[in-house]
Amino acid sequence: MSTKETVGFVAELMAVAARTAPKAAGEDFIEVRVLSDSERVTLGNDMIQVGRERAIWGFERDGQNVLASDAVLLVGLLPHKGAGLNCGACGYASCQEFNDRSYSGDFDGPNCVVRALDLGIALGSAAKIASELNVDNRVMYRIGVSAKRLGMGKSRIFHGIPLSATGKNIYFDRPKK
Repeated sequence: MSTKETVGFVAELMAVAARTAPKAAGEDFIEVRVLSDSERVTLGNDMIQVGRERAIWGFERDGQNVLASDAVLLVGLLPHKGAGLNCGACGYASCQEFNDRSYSGDFDGPNCVVRALDLGIALGSAAKIASELNVDNRVMYRIGVSAKRLGMGKSRIFHGIPLSATGKNIYFDRPKK
């Protein structure tokens, strides 16, 4: 098995970890996908394009990282209603008020804080697997912006985890502009 195939297998194990991560009230609004190699290249190129359109160097840098990666795992938060706690952490007085709101930008919102925590737990569970198997990785918000823009899933918000196995971690000591 080649290094690239091994990293792809690790991405699949990460997808299982994200899929089975604990979720509030046992309700699952998490979307998990391992991108194909052509999707990874499309994503990286779009990130570079976003960086140029917005004059944000970080998108270009992260896009180059995605292009240099062996695999990318997407983890997203699907459309959802409030968790029914009326906790106010989303900024609304009740879950019903939250449920009645909608807006769109880089990501769609609002998002229930409890459900967003589920997303974070899924991302952490996935990244833990990569770390335990010594595959370099980094959770990236910017991957999610391009994934959403490209329609790579049905989620309201995405984050991505690119993966690499080289002699030097490509996600560390990255150039700053």
